[in-house]
Amino acid sequence: MKLVAFLIHGFTASGMIAVLLSLDAIWQGDAKLAMLWLWAALLIDGLDGPLARWAKVSERLPHIDGAILDHVIDYMSYCVLPAVMIYRFGLVPEGFELPVAGLILVASLYVFANRDLKTAENDFRGFPALWNIVVFYLIVFDTPDIFNAVLCGFLSLMIFAPILVVHPFRVVALRPYTIFASIVWLSLSLAYLLVPNLTQNLMANLGFAIASLYFAVLCLWRSLRLPLGKL
Repeated sequence: MKLVAFLIHGFTASGMIAVLLSLDAIWQGDAKLAMLWLWAALLIDGLDGPLARWAKVSERLPHIDGAILDHVIDYMSYCVLPAVMIYRFGLVPEGFELPVAGLILVASLYVFANRDLKTAENDFRGFPALWNIVVFYLIVFDTPDIFNAVLCGFLSLMIFAPILVVHPFRVVALRPYTIFASIVWLSLSLAYLLVPNLTQNLMANLGFAIASLYFAVLCLWRSLRLPLGKL
């Protein structure tokens, strides 16, 4: 099992290879390929936690801090590369690329430094710097530059806001529905990146909108229902 624990840490570390390949795609000017590699990094990040808890990695390898390892990769894939994509692909009005990217990077540091980031029920306090997902929407649905800049500014403020954002796998309430919605969202997001002009397909857009709306409503419901300071 100690070898298994090492392999799970290696699986987590493989997320940095996906980060490197995404950076190479950004360098080549291929936004969708860059997003595909970030999708792979997101999948690795979603699977390594349950595997680590199953194998009791922290007990078998106490000298390796899996949380720090995870944070290093997450900051790169969730924050740094999306900020670089905003700058590289001109997703905000001309002249605002560096200010918006800088705001994202600096504000997101709070997420990784906040010792009280998660509640007792494993919700995130504030917007958890999911900029890879934000940039996915901006690129795939080709939203207006001004809208993108305003959205990035708003979400940067939401990092510090008294709201709850559901962890899709660790929050127990409605977990089967949340996992199902996560699978639908991940499957359709991959399809958007692989299938040309899928954004013109009504059924795909409807399914994706419902899955996205599910998470928005669930987070709003928990934010209004649960006392943030007591969790």
